[in-house]
Amino acid sequence: MVTIKRALQVLLALLFIGGGVNHFRDAAFYLRMMPDYLPAHALLVQLSGVTEIIAGVLLLVPAVSRWAAWLIVAHLVVFFTVHVWMLQHAADRHSDVPVAGLWLRLVFQFVLIAWALWFTRGPRSRDPAPKRGA
Repeated sequence: MVTIKRALQVLLALLFIGGGVNHFRDAAFYLRMMPDYLPAHALLVQLSGVTEIIAGVLLLVPAVSRWAAWLIVAHLVVFFTVHVWMLQHAADRHSDVPVAGLWLRLVFQFVLIAWALWFTRGPRSRDPAPKRGA
């Protein structure tokens, strides 16, 4: 039987795999987001796409899923700065995107981080811990 947690783990993995693939399908979309202070925009878009795909795939592998979840958390924290930069430059660089959408994206980033953090914990045992001397 598939648990809700496992189903949500698969969903998060698919979101990251799909997002990573999209970095290659529509690189221009991601290039527009790149802050001026970062070098090699095209390379960074490709690298972030690869890391999203890898993290998503590894999240599906039970032996390494906890590490993959930490990779996703790190990815989301790093890219939080990109979303802040987009909001700071909304008027001059992203006027086609509603400011409310950019704020929602920041809030959703916290939701995604919490979601990924859920998978950094190991499985919980249903049996109580054995008592010493028993």
